[in-house]
Amino acid sequence: MANSNLTLFVFIFTIIIFHSTTLSTDNINTVTKQQNQNQDREPFVGVNIGTDVSNLVSATDLVSFLQVQKITHIRLYDANQDILKALSNTKIRVIISVPNNQLLGIGSSNATAATWIGRNVAAFYPQTLISAIAVGDEVLTTVPSLAPILMPAIESLYSALVAANLHTQIKVSTPHAASLILDPFPPSQSFFNQSLSPVMVPLLQFLSRTESPLMMNLYPYYVYMENKGVVPLDNSLFKPLTPSKEMVDPNTLLHYTNVLDAMIDSAYVSMKNLNVTDVVVLVTESGWPSKGDSKEPYATVDNADTYNSNLIKHVLDHSGTPLHPEITSSVYIYELFDEDLRSTPLSEANWGLFYGNSTPVYLLHVSGSGTFLANDTTNKTYCIAMDGVDSKTLQSALDWACGPGRANCSEIQPGEDCYEPNNVKEHASYAFDSYYQKEGKSSGSCDFKGVAMITTTDPSHGNCIYPGSKKVNNKAKAVLNSTQTSGAADDIRSITFSSIRISLLFWLLLSLFSCIFLL
Repeated sequence: MANSNLTLFVFIFTIIIFHSTTLSTDNINTVTKQQNQNQDREPFVGVNIGTDVSNLVSATDLVSFLQVQKITHIRLYDANQDILKALSNTKIRVIISVPNNQLLGIGSSNATAATWIGRNVAAFYPQTLISAIAVGDEVLTTVPSLAPILMPAIESLYSALVAANLHTQIKVSTPHAASLILDPFPPSQSFFNQSLSPVMVPLLQFLSRTESPLMMNLYPYYVYMENKGVVPLDNSLFKPLTPSKEMVDPNTLLHYTNVLDAMIDSAYVSMKNLNVTDVVVLVTESGWPSKGDSKEPYATVDNADTYNSNLIKHVLDHSGTPLHPEITSSVYIYELFDEDLRSTPLSEANWGLFYGNSTPVYLLHVSGSGTFLANDTTNKTYCIAMDGVDSKTLQSALDWACGPGRANCSEIQPGEDCYEPNNVKEHASYAFDSYYQKEGKSSGSCDFKGVAMITTTDPSHGNCIYPGSKKVNNKAKAVLNSTQTSGAADDIRSITFSSIRISLLFWLLLSLFSCIFLL
């Protein structure tokens, strides 16, 4: 009888342990899958990486640099094997590209497409997080002779992904130039060049069917250069505008405070005119040159800094567009490095955020984006008041920081180290940095309704030492760690629940054990 009871016990024990382990593992897998899906849905800022750079850093050093700069999304203009290998086991997501000169072969042969996927995708995924394939670049407007082969190439690559069971993880699309859209303003009157409809109609149907984005290269810089006197420079640079200077669409009465939003909405309207309303716009290129020749006087460091800084803030603030405030397009900045091997005009070699040796061309003033692209490898960033803000607005933000914001404002009281110079801008800067550091430099903690900005230059002076300059004590570290891990709270609760459930099952098991041997 005892042997029978023991056999029954072992059988029940095995079932319970298997069931508990399976539930726990399934739960963790579900959490991981949800994390990946949430990351894909969140708007992000990525960078394009061109390689026409003399003395370009090695692939390994490049990836290390990307990690230091907190860059999580990149786009390559090919499928560089060294870079793809170096990206292995990082969290950096990459769009790889089929160069225009390879389209004919891929579009003409399914076998060639399958080989390309095998060599450049299947060989690296999932260790390297390939998020999409950009098939060609601005093919319809720059190489129109390849237009007939574009869709066959896209379909062949997609079929190869299906065969490898990768079609749900990796999207396929093709980047377009803004010139594809005719009559872009007002956006409500926009439409795609009708001569390209034989390609655009099946392309949009494909993007809709596969839930892939419409890739657009959008440059307010060129819009401004081609429409000087009509489009305000401030509108192109995301600078605040008075209502009288905002562009208004006369058909929808929507107000456009920046050129990029108008360009994105013109793409949505153009798609709607072809009966497609469920494809999201992905901005695969946007930026501003920091240097130009005499014909490009607006290609300056200040304008490039202003455009890219404001662009980053616009995306990470989930600003959306006037037509689609619920959708914020992700954007890839053109580009990471100055490509000094590029030919004329001069601006062609000066779109980079960094020189080829990884030193910054300029320091971005990124409000509310945490450490992303802060250009500071020591991770020392500070929050200060912007220049040119009126005293009344600054005073209101200062009052909030020292009041409801609970910043430590003791150092800006009369007689203390940071009281002088006694003006609202200096006091606001100290209070802003106190709040920013207290919040662990989290996204959105350096904004104050648009009057603050992040800088890598230490604003401390004399005996006035800013909070970001002081050594972090253990209590501050605890707050920072709490901030950084709060996003994982649901996962921890879920896994803890699984542990509690397993403990209960073991308790029941022990009870069952006792009952059996008491028989």
